[in-house]
Amino acid sequence: MYLEEFLESATIIDLQAALSARRFSSRDLVLFYLQRIAAFDSGGPALNSVLELNPDAIFIAEALDRERMHTGPRSQLYGIPVLLKDNIDTGDKLHTSAGSLALANSYANGDAFLVSLLRQAGAIILGKTNMTEWANFMTQGMKNGYSSRGGQVLNPYGPGQFDVGGSSSGSGAAIAANLATIAIGTETSGSIVSPANANSVVGIKPTVGLISRSGIIPIAHSQDTPGPLARNVTDAAIMLNVMAAVDPGDPATWNTAELRADDYTAYLDKDGLNGARIGIPRHYYERLDAERLEQVDAAIASLRAAGAVVIDPISVPSAEEKADISVLTYEFKPALNAYLGQLSPHVPVHSLRELISYNQQHAETMLKYGQTILVNSEATSGKLTEPEYINSRLRDLRQTREQGIDAALATHELDALLLPGAWNASLAAKAGYPAICVPAGYLANGCPMGVTFVASAYEEPVLIKLAYAFEQATKHRQPPRLKN
Repeated sequence: MYLEEFLESATIIDLQAALSARRFSSRDLVLFYLQRIAAFDSGGPALNSVLELNPDAIFIAEALDRERMHTGPRSQLYGIPVLLKDNIDTGDKLHTSAGSLALANSYANGDAFLVSLLRQAGAIILGKTNMTEWANFMTQGMKNGYSSRGGQVLNPYGPGQFDVGGSSSGSGAAIAANLATIAIGTETSGSIVSPANANSVVGIKPTVGLISRSGIIPIAHSQDTPGPLARNVTDAAIMLNVMAAVDPGDPATWNTAELRADDYTAYLDKDGLNGARIGIPRHYYERLDAERLEQVDAAIASLRAAGAVVIDPISVPSAEEKADISVLTYEFKPALNAYLGQLSPHVPVHSLRELISYNQQHAETMLKYGQTILVNSEATSGKLTEPEYINSRLRDLRQTREQGIDAALATHELDALLLPGAWNASLAAKAGYPAICVPAGYLANGCPMGVTFVASAYEEPVLIKLAYAFEQATKHRQPPRLKN
């Protein structure tokens, strides 16, 4: 009971202090999380958020405990159990499948670059999380959190009642249910901030290129990024410290050495909202129902109470422009073919065309929701030479950067924009700019609600400062009440 209560509210900093004081061990942590997975994820409400467990996790924890006794921790992540989304490669006994039965027996050739950084820091890879199949880029109408390999992920705040968010659904639900200390998700458009919003956790979608994309099953090179999901802003910032690094194999990261912060935890300032200028782009609030609008307005009032200068409303020049996914449709085919083409011969698919065929041959298990997006992507050339693609890509950058986020920030001299929940996540996603979603309370029926701070490229320090100050001023997050 002590460990359960402690871990629900503890930060990684608290855990490291307790581990160094030998109040418990990393082995104890792993055993605790395994017990909770058995009680609530496989049993009880059957959240179905953890797809696969690392059979070596206990052994790794024991080795790290011994190393801690002799030489101390290597980093703040030392001996901390981490869950990874199932589209992130690990060169161990865990599969990497993007939730698809087509890759159910696929082992990666090695660790994703970010996983190698986690291991070097001493993190314990506890397992893989379930996800929306192919990161929700398979078909229109697929339910968030569903995959042919893993089934349906449930929201711990209302299993079967509330949306679990996508596509890092398992990562968000698992952290909300306290099944690991922290998890890694990926986002192309909304797939980190959406499960953060739905599961009352913190999610950081970094600037594209802050964290390496190497060894991650892709959608689109222009928007893909991994990022942390945590129960508090502190833990998410600690994860950025470990994962933000230059990867020689990923050109998007080549600016990271110059533009990343030396220490993201240095921006955990409880007074960080005092004097900050936050813009409210009301155009993006128009689809909210009355209760959600009231919830977000209460969050805005909290910003003011904490000393923020709130500019409400502001305009985003390109706000009326219609968003589309044509860039993703074009980029998916060459990106996925490059990944599938290097898989072992025993894997049944090595191209998007073979995947579509495999799904058709096993339609009963593979095509519960169809595969319209896969088919549309296969119809492209795969060469990225189409005028529609090039013009769409340039338009996305113009509308979300020069005529979008940057324009709004400059015109009103803002530190950040505030968006409701995960609505309009495509704004930061298309720009490749950072966003952080933090809990903002609950609706009358218990459904979680968050708010998302958005800023310009490599402004993670600003967002961490604002989100942390909001978190500390409001302390909205409450753990779900799970029964086994």
